[in-house]
Amino acid sequence: MELRQRIYSVLLITAAGNIDSALGTLLSDTFYDPVKTVRSISAARRACNERSFDIVIVNSPLPDDPGIRFAEEMSGEHSAVLLIVRSELYEGIYDRVVDHGVFVLSRPTSRSVLARALSWLASARERLRHTEKKELSIEEKMEEIRLVNRAKWLLISEIKMDEPKAHRYIEKQAMDRCVSRSEIAREIIRTYT
Repeated sequence: MELRQRIYSVLLITAAGNIDSALGTLLSDTFYDPVKTVRSISAARRACNERSFDIVIVNSPLPDDPGIRFAEEMSGEHSAVLLIVRSELYEGIYDRVVDHGVFVLSRPTSRSVLARALSWLASARERLRHTEKKELSIEEKMEEIRLVNRAKWLLISEIKMDEPKAHRYIEKQAMDRCVSRSEIAREIIRTYT
């Protein structure tokens, strides 16, 4: 699927109406759906408890919190995050959040800069998607290794095989039966526990 064919869920946290209107026209339902707008960090936290969002946009400050810590937290949750701040605060906030992977824009800003920022956020979200896939495959591999090792130790203790023979037994069973090593390991674990 091409990048421009993806649909991104968006959480917009803003107390100011002018950013709403500028982003409202940019966040067309062609590429961004759903777009949830909330007016405070506490409402944003509730929204994030209900679902995850691909893109989070924080227009700081908000009535209950500046939103900086929230932006940092959301970046760690595999969301692409944009923090919009007053121009006089830009440098200090940028220095604080850059290590968390948060994008920062200063206000006032133009519609074209916001459009460019949205494309950066989409690109960052795709990179996060690839990282998530790699994490899952690594976790799956580690789980397979744990299962196979547990099955080998059961073969060693119950049937008195040595470690290389137990390993070969699991490998050969998987190849002969055209199943994964994990499946063979699960069968051995069920049999001997």
